[in-house]
Amino acid sequence: MEGLKEALEYITNLKEGSMEPKVIEIAGKTYCDKNLRKYHNFDMASKLEVNTLTAIVDYIKGKPEELRETMVLHIMSPTNAELYSGLIDERVREHLVGASAIVNEFQFDHYYDQERFLIELQANFLHSEDLEGIMKVAGNIQADTTANYSDDGVSQKTTIKSGIANNTDVIVPNPVMLKPYRTFNEVEQPESAYVFRIKDSDRGPMFKLVEADGGIWKTVAMKRIKEFFEFELAEELEKYHITIIA
Repeated sequence: MEGLKEALEYITNLKEGSMEPKVIEIAGKTYCDKNLRKYHNFDMASKLEVNTLTAIVDYIKGKPEELRETMVLHIMSPTNAELYSGLIDERVREHLVGASAIVNEFQFDHYYDQERFLIELQANFLHSEDLEGIMKVAGNIQADTTANYSDDGVSQKTTIKSGIANNTDVIVPNPVMLKPYRTFNEVEQPESAYVFRIKDSDRGPMFKLVEADGGIWKTVAMKRIKEFFEFELAEELEKYHITIIA
């Protein structure tokens, strides 16, 4: 038993020793085998979470005493903008406000049945001539007609109802220029190109939209968000040393 007690004490000492950080110096530089965190000598604010760009503007105008010497407005994406302080102690930033846009999530490159597709178009897109055109085709299409025509991967031909007893062959419009709700409501929604596709199924005609602008709309949306802040905070940007990056 005496030997077992000594062995347990030895193991305990090894464990305690392994938990101690070891600091060594190599070629004039100091290294440590543990990740050590230094606590700030001042409290950091907790981030406010909002859903509009206007809320960030209202915060900056209404609570200037909470801002630091310099600030950064970072437009991270078409649906996300963050307000940070400039570099402070230990070269960290205080995160004051974060805005996340509430957008309707239309599923691009996903087939919808006729009823769902028409509902999604009306709920998630701004009205336009092209939107009206594809809704007319989708709302009046005849089942089991699309697959009967040639399809070159872009253009299609189908049959729609044109009267009580008449049907008309039409070319499916492509590409179409649409404006879905996909960024903050305070800025104009960017327009971009989409490929409109139709297929027949055992449940009837199916429809989908495929993005065809290579993501350029994201750059356009972020630029418009920046312009919104520049207009709404024309005086505050200089007064409170706020830098906008996008």
